Amino acid sequence: MSIGIALATIAGGFLFPFAIRMMWGKMVDEWGAIGGWMAAAFIVGTVWTINHGIPKSMIYQSGTVWVDMAVAAGIGVFTASLLTGGKFSKSIVNLAAAVVGGVIGGFLLSLFL
Repeated sequence: MSIGIALATIAGGFLFPFAIRMMWGKMVDEWGAIGGWMAAAFIVGTVWTINHGIPKSMIYQSGTVWVDMAVAAGIGVFTASLLTGGKFSKSIVNLAAAVVGGVIGGFLLSLFL
């Protein structure tokens, strides 16, 4: 992997949680619940296309291991929350639920992929 590809992959991983932190809450504040659905469609869809869906995508998959964009979003939003005064102890239950959900999802995908 070249330095350019590595930097593009890091930037692609940064892009998703950054877009979530910058836009999702504002869309919900402006348009209510429908804003959350619109954010889910527009932010996730657009960033996924940039990172994976075009021939010269930002994220470089070097092998068969598949890492979901949710990992980047989770780590990025979690880190930003801690840096803005969030408490780690309050997040333990959510982190555990996310890990269990990821393991179950990965297992289910392994059954047919």
